[in-house]
Amino acid sequence: MPILSLRNTVLFPGVVIPITAGRDKSIKLINDANKGSKVIGVVSQKDESIEDPKAGDINTIGTVARILKVLKMPDGNTTVIIQGKKRFSVAEVITEKPYMNATVREVPEARPAKRNKEFNAIIESIKDLALQIIKDSPNIPSEASFAIKNIESDSFLINFVSSNMNLPVAEKQKLLETNDLKQRALQTLKYMNVELQKLELKNDIQSKVQTDMNQQQREYFLNQQLKTIQEELGNSNAEELEEMKTRAKTKKWDEKVSEHFEKELAKMQRMNPQVAEYSIQRNYLDLFLDLPWNEFSKDKFDLKRAKRILDKDHYGLDDVKKRIIEHLAVLKLRNDMKSPILCLYGPPGVGKTSLGKSIAEALGREYVRMSLGGLRDEAEIRGHRKTYIGAMPGRIIQSLKKAGTSNPVFVLDEIDKLSNSHQGDPSSALLEVLDP
Repeated sequence: MPILSLRNTVLFPGVVIPITAGRDKSIKLINDANKGSKVIGVVSQKDESIEDPKAGDINTIGTVARILKVLKMPDGNTTVIIQGKKRFSVAEVITEKPYMNATVREVPEARPAKRNKEFNAIIESIKDLALQIIKDSPNIPSEASFAIKNIESDSFLINFVSSNMNLPVAEKQKLLETNDLKQRALQTLKYMNVELQKLELKNDIQSKVQTDMNQQQREYFLNQQLKTIQEELGNSNAEELEEMKTRAKTKKWDEKVSEHFEKELAKMQRMNPQVAEYSIQRNYLDLFLDLPWNEFSKDKFDLKRAKRILDKDHYGLDDVKKRIIEHLAVLKLRNDMKSPILCLYGPPGVGKTSLGKSIAEALGREYVRMSLGGLRDEAEIRGHRKTYIGAMPGRIIQSLKKAGTSNPVFVLDEIDKLSNSHQGDPSSALLEVLDP
């Protein structure tokens, strides 16, 4: 029998497959067999990279095949449609030119004596799994399920499924060489289970990625449309928003603050820049970005240096300076900055305000002075509600923004000149701010 070697395919009995012959030997073999008996022996190569396989390069178990149709392709190759008939083993290779000829022996199949319940269950499982794989795989047409349902022969069902599984040639060859039909069915079932698990995992990953991609694309398209609409209306604020997002990335704020900022930014994005609320929202977010989040200046607790600076800036005032040094010494020991408040009192011009500046210099901190003289409105301390036109933050927050650090030396000047009126009680508001 003439022997046709296949590089990357294993033919199983009963299965019809197309193969493309490109080697001169193979084309001559097919043409000669097509003119004669149309029967050839098909075996797979052990190594598919070998161009001209010899007797030792082919597997010994193969399948007798019948040529159904030969088609000449425009690229010079020949495609032949063959159907597997039965298994054989190569007894001896007689000639290798012009193509391989060999004497062969039939390999009988060891079938179960009678169809027992276990074998029936295996066959049913193969059918069920095959239908499940066809359903889950996007590459297999749904018509294949009709083919599976209509197969009545057990051995053909096993061969058909084995042939169409996505397995390496070596694994398929092992299946072909397994004589015991029940054993072959179990092996096929094992491979099918692995195939189904891979398919399910792949589909899970793809559906997750698809969902994420869809969400991202949806947001992108909506944003692009929003941008275009805003440009048409002449109220594009995209550059402002981008600049704010870039600045936000440099801030050392925690997740909660970040979420709030994102929410407020999204709110501003939806606003028309022509409306009054837009400027309030913008001022609010600008303040948000200007505040010194978690930015601190490093303290210098050198008490001798502090004493030198206090003596240089103020002559006399020994009791006051001693009290300030004591206060700094306690802060240095405790190192927790709890309630670091000093109250300086005395007539105008004795140096209360300038002492605050000296303390800031001694500690290496920023200095902020806030005068409370004649302050009547508690909103000046606490900040205005965002619903008002020209709403602003409270004086303390504004001063922190100016200072640029979260730990300046803060002088609340003229605290005794705070006045109550029908507009409100700023001294109570100040207590509310200072107490925490």
